[in-house]
Amino acid sequence: MSDALISGLAGAGAGIVAQLITYPLATVNTRQQTDRNSKKMKKTIGTIEQMCQVVRQEGWDGLYGGLAPSLFGTAASQGVYYYFYQILRNRAETGALERKKNGIGDGSVGMFSSLLVAALSGCVNVLLTNPIWVVVTRMQTHTRKDKDNHTKLVASQDEISVVVEPPPYGTSDAIQEVYGEAGISGFWNGVFPTLFMVSNPSIQFMLYETLLKKIRKRRASSNKGANDVTALEIFLLGAVAKLGATVVTYPLLVIKSRLQAKQDIGADKRHQYKGTLDAMMKIIRYEGFHGFYKGMGTKIVQSVLVAAILFTVKEELVRGARRLLTGRAAISSTR
Repeated sequence: MSDALISGLAGAGAGIVAQLITYPLATVNTRQQTDRNSKKMKKTIGTIEQMCQVVRQEGWDGLYGGLAPSLFGTAASQGVYYYFYQILRNRAETGALERKKNGIGDGSVGMFSSLLVAALSGCVNVLLTNPIWVVVTRMQTHTRKDKDNHTKLVASQDEISVVVEPPPYGTSDAIQEVYGEAGISGFWNGVFPTLFMVSNPSIQFMLYETLLKKIRKRRASSNKGANDVTALEIFLLGAVAKLGATVVTYPLLVIKSRLQAKQDIGADKRHQYKGTLDAMMKIIRYEGFHGFYKGMGTKIVQSVLVAAILFTVKEELVRGARRLLTGRAAISSTR
């Protein structure tokens, strides 16, 4: 088994583990993003308190709504992204070699070309997998109140009304709900802000490179060596760059979640969105700029935990797989 295959399988396994552990945070974060009440109308509660509230009112299932399609969506997104990334990367490398033959460049793919390949791969991924994330958002934001709306009352003149508990809200229910509201096009709600979200890694990379150059320039001027940057500093620079990219693009994530969540909310037109621009204007008008950053603290915590768990579990799986393969090889060689 090649190292590439081992790393790929370990990455997939680590991604699933990280998602299972942090999924309650993702559910709460989506609910925070789709909360349409202004700050003045509703007292803000903390993430942990909101998680406990969900468990009390809806049980543990409430924190894991949409987990199955989310896991499927993660696998599909990774597969689609890396498939098209490799195709586009190969074409970029071929083009770079052709230009080298003509006396242009050194035959390597430049930074701009690399960012373009990543952005195009991300756009294809968004267009193909957006329906999955619409379903996941619906299931994450489906609350006990929504379930009660489906409750049936069976009564007669001489009998007390009997409340019939509705069946669980599953993937098929979410699909039917989206289709019933907007038809096939409903599965691509929020696709435009999601496409713009592809810029997140580019912004992160730009911030990282800018900060790194400043540190190296300062070190060079103080005679400490231009490359004297520690691993801890690299880690902190990456964290700061990710935080900056999240702050810049988080409003797009909020708009995407608003558009993908259930739109039929009573008769209040303030809470219903016709598109990206309409959502943006209504959030500004009725909630202020604070509305664009609802749940950002939860998102940052979840992102950090996902990254930490992902890298830790991945490395352990890779080590375990290599030890297993090395042990088998040793046994085979003694026979």
